[in-house]
Amino acid sequence: MPLPTGDIVGLMVDNLERRSSVFPMSARKATRWARGLGIPDGGETVLYTGAMYQLLPSITAMVRLLERVEDSFLSRFVFLGRWANKVVNLSALAAHPSRADVAHYAGVLRRIARLLQQAGIPFGYLYGDDMYAGALAYDSGVDGGFATHARRVQAMLQRRGVRKLITVDPHTTNMLRSVYPEVLDGWDLEVKSYLEVLAAAGADPLQTVRRDVVIHDSCVYARYEGVIDEPRALLRDAGYRVNEPIFSREQTFCCGGPIEALFPSRAKEIGRRRLEQLQAAGGEGVVTMCPICLAALRTAAEGAIPVEDISLFLAEAYCPASPPRKGAGMPASVATDVG
Repeated sequence: MPLPTGDIVGLMVDNLERRSSVFPMSARKATRWARGLGIPDGGETVLYTGAMYQLLPSITAMVRLLERVEDSFLSRFVFLGRWANKVVNLSALAAHPSRADVAHYAGVLRRIARLLQQAGIPFGYLYGDDMYAGALAYDSGVDGGFATHARRVQAMLQRRGVRKLITVDPHTTNMLRSVYPEVLDGWDLEVKSYLEVLAAAGADPLQTVRRDVVIHDSCVYARYEGVIDEPRALLRDAGYRVNEPIFSREQTFCCGGPIEALFPSRAKEIGRRRLEQLQAAGGEGVVTMCPICLAALRTAAEGAIPVEDISLFLAEAYCPASPPRKGAGMPASVATDVG
């Protein structure tokens, strides 16, 4: 029996309405990645993560659980989980992310922060106020719950005096730059991806990396936000030869990730197909720029080819094992052991 999509979407919506995130986690865990980096608290310009990279380990763990339930008799009892979740945060109890996954995604955020610092771009961080932007709820068509949550985010940003947002992933970028203005009155914040910010700053690499890589475009970046040339320019300036797969730029192929919570088997099938396309283009590694793409393609690759976030490739050139500033933590290029 297939998974009951209504109950799964409903569980995420319940979490968003009651706990301000589809997969709630404590502020301590969500902000742990920033320890020791010396990022100021708040300011007019802030690095906004929307907790997407932080949530992926829990989402991945939940998908593994749903894979075991899919097409089994247990799927008919998922509705009981939704009702229980109204009382207690069941998603936190059911999904147990691996420490390796938590460290991996925390390392992505640390590298992004270090890349911005190395480029001399001033920014703060909202720490406990860095709220989830609502992408998964919006993509699932939950308009009412999403709009309510968007107003909460807007009120928080107004209270903190934020004027400019530097985002770290395509989904949060799209929510804050394109979707929020459509559902909120008075939304006038400037929103840019950190890739756009780095490209505009003309960041200079500290060393040249001579290696072929194949690039996987995020469909959200490429089709909705026009973030296509910036990642390629940053990689090429760093010395990488960027190979294009058969479907790229605005015609990029899905990674399978957006449907993994509803149709785990189908998502895996799509992910494997995309990985075949990427491998056919040649290269020593696959470059992603979205946490969902990263998780889906790493699962599909099963270690056959390195699949990494673009921040790792950029850090090798723009801040290679750079010594941390006074009072800062580990350098971005090795920041992968934050648990």
